[in-house]
Amino acid sequence: MAGTVAAAGVVAAAALLSAGVAVAGAAAVAGQRLAAAADAGALAAADAASGAVPGVPCDRAAQISATFGAEIEACDLDGLIATVTVSVRLGPVTAQASARAGPPP
Repeated sequence: MAGTVAAAGVVAAAALLSAGVAVAGAAAVAGQRLAAAADAGALAAADAASGAVPGVPCDRAAQISATFGAEIEACDLDGLIATVTVSVRLGPVTAQASARAGPPP
């Protein structure tokens, strides 16, 4: 009987550990995806600001970021330099990421 209880405890501990690792992995993937959305949005806005592609810079950033499932929180232009902040809901929290893009100095 004691061996059964010990085995059940080991199985429960392994299940809890696996669930924790899965949640941490999902958060890491979501963070990388959010960073990619911010990078792509900033690049799209900078391209539109420079005239390399047609469109309104912040509208282009919103379109590109939406393909990643992210929403534009802020889009600022300083000449040809675009700074974009995006967010996404991850369960009960909202994660944000920012990126800047423009011509080299």
